[in-house]
Amino acid sequence: MSGGSRVSPGLALTSHYFAEQPAAAHRAGTVQVVLPDVHLTLATDSGTFSPGRLDPGTRLLLETAPQPPANGDLLDLGCGYGPLALVLAVRAPQARVWAIDVNRRALELCERNAAAAGLANLRTATPDDPGLPASFQLIWSNPPIRIGKNALHDMLTAWLARLAPAAAGYLVLQRNLGADSLQHWLGQADWDVARTAARAGYRVLRVQR
Repeated sequence: MSGGSRVSPGLALTSHYFAEQPAAAHRAGTVQVVLPDVHLTLATDSGTFSPGRLDPGTRLLLETAPQPPANGDLLDLGCGYGPLALVLAVRAPQARVWAIDVNRRALELCERNAAAAGLANLRTATPDDPGLPASFQLIWSNPPIRIGKNALHDMLTAWLARLAPAAAGYLVLQRNLGADSLQHWLGQADWDVARTAARAGYRVLRVQR
C-alpha cells in the first residue's frame, strides 16, 4: 500500500476480518476501553478483529505508547472498530486522526464509535482513498499478521515510508506470530527499530527512519 495505490493483495482475502466485505453474520456487541485517561464504550460486530474484548496487544500499546503529537496527521493502520484511533483522537484533540482499514464493516463501526464519543477529529478511510495525507506524524498499528509475511512486509514498507521526518510508528505483535522476526526484518530494511514494551507474549516495536 503506498500513496493512492490499493492495499496489498493479501488484504483482499475474503475469509477473515481483513476482508473488504466480511462473510460472517452480524452479531453486535460492545467493548469497554478503560484507561487512566480514557473511558470509551465501543460498538463491535462479528467479522471484525477481536469483537468480544479489547485485544491484549492493543491494550499494551495503549498503556505504554508515549503521548501522541498534539497536531498534524496521525494514522491508525488497520483500525478495526476503532480502539487505537479513538484513543489517539481523545489524547490529541487538535490533531487529525486517520483510521484506515479495508474492512467496510469495521470502518462503519469506527465512524459510528467516533460520532458517539463526539470525536470530530477522526476520519475513516480505505487505504486507497486519494484524500489521505502524504505523510504522518505518528502511526499506530496492531497489524493483520495473518495476511501472510510477504503481504505484511509490503504493507509496512509502504506505510512506514510515509512517516514524517523524526516521526515514529508503534506496532504491536505477538511473539509467537513473528514479532521478533519482524523486528529483525525491519532492522535489515534500515529502520531504527526498538522494543519498547513486552507483556504476556506481546511486543510493542517503535520504528523510525
